[in-house]
Amino acid sequence: MHLFSENLAVEIASYYRNLALGHGVVPKVFTLVNGEGDQFLFFIDDLGMEKEEEDQFLAYIVKEHDAVSYARGTLVIVEKNQQYIEFAVVDRDDEEAIVCSAELTRDMDDKPIALTEFEKTLVKKSSIVFGKLFESVKLSEAKLEDFESLWDEMKPKILHRSMGI
Repeated sequence: MHLFSENLAVEIASYYRNLALGHGVVPKVFTLVNGEGDQFLFFIDDLGMEKEEEDQFLAYIVKEHDAVSYARGTLVIVEKNQQYIEFAVVDRDDEEAIVCSAELTRDMDDKPIALTEFEKTLVKKSSIVFGKLFESVKLSEAKLEDFESLWDEMKPKILHRSMGI
């Protein structure tokens, strides 16, 4: 497993803890890291796309930025009183992915008040629903232009930083 993937798992756990407990929100997030250590993070909900197009766009971003690892996370509601924040980190060069899950507790006003430690599990990358973003997708020239334009529009909302090597 690439060191960036391990670091990304720790960072996303901390990010979600801060968002949930500090700000009371649990967005769907996507982040990637390339070989130079550049990281890009954004909220998936900002895309406003259907699932298939969303996956195509994320695969496009993974390819365009030559990602070595990426992570995708969300809130999973089993029942009103049983909620989890889950994310998976997928590494380009590893057949296993890191899946992390923590139970979220809310108060009577539905405000997040507690989050357990994230439990980390290694699973086969092929078992991750969105684990195939490293595979190339065939996109029309028009779709490529649309995705390029969307990425440019999103830049002000994207957290971009260097993880350092």
